[in-house]
Amino acid sequence: MTDNPSFVLRAVHDVVFEQRPIPEISGDEVLIEVKKTGICGSDVHYLTHGRIGDFIVKSPMVLGHESSGVVFKVGAKVKHVKSGDRVALEPGAGCRVCESCKAGHYELCPDMAFAATPPYDGTLARYYRLPADLAYPLPENVTLEDGAMIEPLAVGVHSVSNLGQFRANQSIVVFGCGPVGLLCMAVAKALGASRIIAVDIVPQRLEFAKAYAATDSYLPPKFLEGETKVDYSRRNAETLKQQLGVEERGEKSIDLVIDASGAEVSIQTALYVARSGGTVVQVGMGNPDVTLNIAQIVVKQLVYKGSFRYGPGDYPLAISLVAQGKVNLKPLVTHRYNFDDAKVAFDATLAGKSLDGKGVIKAIISGPGVSADAA
Repeated sequence: MTDNPSFVLRAVHDVVFEQRPIPEISGDEVLIEVKKTGICGSDVHYLTHGRIGDFIVKSPMVLGHESSGVVFKVGAKVKHVKSGDRVALEPGAGCRVCESCKAGHYELCPDMAFAATPPYDGTLARYYRLPADLAYPLPENVTLEDGAMIEPLAVGVHSVSNLGQFRANQSIVVFGCGPVGLLCMAVAKALGASRIIAVDIVPQRLEFAKAYAATDSYLPPKFLEGETKVDYSRRNAETLKQQLGVEERGEKSIDLVIDASGAEVSIQTALYVARSGGTVVQVGMGNPDVTLNIAQIVVKQLVYKGSFRYGPGDYPLAISLVAQGKVNLKPLVTHRYNFDDAKVAFDATLAGKSLDGKGVIKAIISGPGVSADAA
């Protein structure tokens, strides 16, 4: 095939299919024939708002970055993969020469070229060009659909294992039971968590989290009339502790708190829930301006970290956890679409449910010419 059909965002709520040139590759790059792509919240945000923070869609951009595929062509210098290999795509290439890249924090590279982040095109096309070292071979027992889910799983690995330094027999609370929150729970379970508490305001999400990876679930109370967010968060934390027997110190305390919601009250509550000397990792992004109780951070000597994408070692660990059967990605894929139905897939993800009323956790779009039913 010589064509390269692509799903292109032209403006807010304006998407079309276009033929794009097939990318030319250099000696250290590979050309991937994309087979499976998951829809991320950032893709939907660009569709509905045309921007995320300072990243603004100023010209037509191909969407998608959670992808897997088959190596179609390799550059002359490439040794670790060959044509026909099944791979997961890490969709962000650092500059390799800045201080962040050289220090092993390439996710902080100021010149990161990240798929479907303006001005760079994404992976919802037949072909995608990628630095060869960012194409990770998939073991035989890991499907291409699993391969597309490695990207959000790597976010969970980065947050829980890398930044959170989570260890076996530790406890964790995760605020937000969307895909990233669920995958953070899955990583914690795979690493041997003693307790995993899922928190969300939607009962159905809590039910799913409990069936998937959590040992406990917690539904926050409603706001009281006239109650401030700060007062609510303090009361919310105390209610959680009382209901679930969580203590400030000792074996019933919480070692790591992950906020995957971005909600201000969740962020505030997290500081009260974490044990003295514990860690809070911020993954979710909502309103950037939130009120925090700095006294909690200081007096409890909390470690508070932001988590951005993924870094060295996160993709290999994510793939290994799936290959070993320690993380099961299949229950999270609730909807599958052919490439020609990409717009329908985005509409369902935006609505949170498909036309038949089934709730969306993760929708996967197959590559051009690939059946949605193919694994």
